[in-house]
Amino acid sequence: MKNVKNLQIEKKPVILQSDKLSVRFGGFYAIKEFDFSIPHGELHFLIGPNGAGKTTFLDAVCGKTKYSEGTLMFNGTTNLAKLKEYEIVREGIGRKFQAPSIFPFLTVFDNLELAMKQDKRVIPVLFSRMKASDKAKIDEMLSLIGLKEQKNVVAKTLSHGQKQWLEIGMVMMQEPNLLMLDEPIAGMTEEEEEKTGELLLELKKRCSIIVVEHDMDFVRKFAEKVTVMHGGQLLCDGTMEEIQRNERVMEVYLGKKGEQANAKAL
Repeated sequence: MKNVKNLQIEKKPVILQSDKLSVRFGGFYAIKEFDFSIPHGELHFLIGPNGAGKTTFLDAVCGKTKYSEGTLMFNGTTNLAKLKEYEIVREGIGRKFQAPSIFPFLTVFDNLELAMKQDKRVIPVLFSRMKASDKAKIDEMLSLIGLKEQKNVVAKTLSHGQKQWLEIGMVMMQEPNLLMLDEPIAGMTEEEEEKTGELLLELKKRCSIIVVEHDMDFVRKFAEKVTVMHGGQLLCDGTMEEIQRNERVMEVYLGKKGEQANAKAL
């Protein structure tokens, strides 16, 4: 009985859950009856071939694309279908797209200040003065994303990897409960990839993270759990070790090239 109680305590509540989620464009299903869940504080990777529906799923979660059927619940009580995009952000869902979207002619510090969670109405913004607590939050984020020494640097002069970290920091200034990243290491050097992985491990202490990624070495190294999509549907999910042993993944995701070669590629 004692062991059962311990298991119940360790089980984390689900922050996002989709049931039979479908996104249809005319007669074409980009996602069909897709089931997915992620608990609080998990680093979860979403993988699959191009066209599998990964980015469309993120679009559905953040309200960019409306889903046709099924349910999408946040924090157990919030039905995302009823919310507009800005309302979903306010609920605690942040997203970073593949290409960096920053203010290139402002400093790194100013980018983070503009992204900070605060009253965005015109009058409060115009007459607001930075509090010591706000500056402390920005300084903390600068350290977390590894840009403390670049705080006064104009953002357009940053390297590609640094721009990615800056935008991740900007999303995190909104204090999301769920962070969604679309191919965050695309175009990075090996050193930048490693730093990004370490950053994600730190960020998952603050929020749940869903990462769409094609680099299997990166996924293997940093994923807690992996969901494989194919043809807009759930193929399988589990740890990376479980995914590597899954015959359906080797056949569908990698192609029929022999078990040994497929396992090595994963």
